[in-house]
Parts: sequence; structure tokens; C-alpha cells
Amino acid sequence: MKTVVSIGGSVLVPSVGPRRVRAYADAVESLDADGYTLGTVVGGGPTAREYIGAARELGANEIELDQLGIEVTRLNGRLLIAALDERAAPTPPESYETGREAIRRGDIPVMGGTVAGQTTDAVSAAFAEYVNADLLVYATSVDGVYDADPDDDPDAAKFSEITADELVGLIADLEMDAGSNAPVDLLAAKIVQRSGIRTVVLDGSDPAAVERAIRTGDHDGTNVVPEGVGAAPPEWSDR
Repeated sequence: MKTVVSIGGSVLVPSVGPRRVRAYADAVESLDADGYTLGTVVGGGPTAREYIGAARELGANEIELDQLGIEVTRLNGRLLIAALDERAAPTPPESYETGREAIRRGDIPVMGGTVAGQTTDAVSAAFAEYVNADLLVYATSVDGVYDADPDDDPDAAKFSEITADELVGLIADLEMDAGSNAPVDLLAAKIVQRSGIRTVVLDGSDPAAVERAIRTGDHDGTNVVPEGVGAAPPEWSDR
């Protein structure tokens, strides 16, 4: 099964240190050893926000801030590459083409951002579409998709399953409220919608739970099922 795993920077590197990175590398290596084809995309997290905040105060414009954020995502990616050792492509691919080439030669690409104005949420969805992935997993700092922002609404209810069309409508409404805690951004949701790739949004703080979701489909997050998506991966029905 070909899977793209989007790992939020706040999940992989909540603070600079090896423990969580090592745990994610262990999960990726276990899946790789069992024949799963994997690609990963890493976000910027709190480190990116610190750099962007400082650069904004120094007068950097928005494109410059985006470029700074991209560099931090790739820096975080290099931590995961270091932990994966020889199984990973040696540097973060800077384009979808380079990422696909890594997969074709048997390496695991660890991507960060690609271009200004596009988040790693969108990069993950676009890369999954580009490589014809069977599954896209968002390992995030939230535990699924809710019908309202759970930070603001204590009665917000989590979906166990939602269609891609419903996800797009929900996030469009959330993003109208500046600073809301959307699980993925609107562009990512629209790419999931058009690509028809089965998607999972879940809490990424436990890499073993992310691995289990990929292996079995068992998780406490939200399944995003686009219109016309085929049957669940056969690996799941074998469990």
C-alpha cells in the first residue's frame, strides 16, 4: 500500500530533541520493512512560528516569511532523515518530481514545504495525488475533524467519518474565523476532494497509533472518504 504521511511540525518536533523523531522513524522503518511504500511531509511547527514572528518584526514581507517557513520545514525534515539513516532520500525533495523519483528508486522521501503560499497540508495532499497514493494520513496536533472549533466550542462533536465535500464546506466556514483551529487547510481539503484519495486525520502524538492506523485502519481520528473512493485497502480487511 502506498501511503503519504503528513507529520505536523508541532507533532514531530514540539521542541528540538530526538525522542519523538526517533519514535516516528521506528514506525516508518517498521512499515517499510513490511513492504509499505511511503512518502512523508514534515511541517514547521513552533520553530517555524518563532522564526516567522522574529522576521516579521524585522520587516520581512509575507513571501519572505513563507520562504523562511519552508526552510524550517526542511530543517525538521532533516532530523527525520537522520533518524531514518540509509532508508531516506539524503535531502528533503524540493519538488513533487524529485519526491516521486525517490520513491521509484526505493528511498523514502521526507519533504517539507515547496513554494511560498502553500502549506505542508497542501503539499501532502498534492504529493499523495502526484504519486497515486492509496492513503493520506494527517498526523496532527488535533485528534480529528470536528463540526466546530473545539478550542472555542466545548460542545463541538468529532466526526468518525466525513465526506471530502463535507470537509471542504466545514473548513471553508472555519477559515472565515481568523485563527480557528482547522484540522487541515482549505487547499489541502480541495485537493483531497478532487483526488479521491482516502484520508485519515488523527492525533499524531503517538507514532505507534499512526502506524496502527496505516496497517489496520483502526484509529480514534476521522476518516475522510471522497465521493467515488474505492473499497478500503485490502490490508485492513485482512486484520
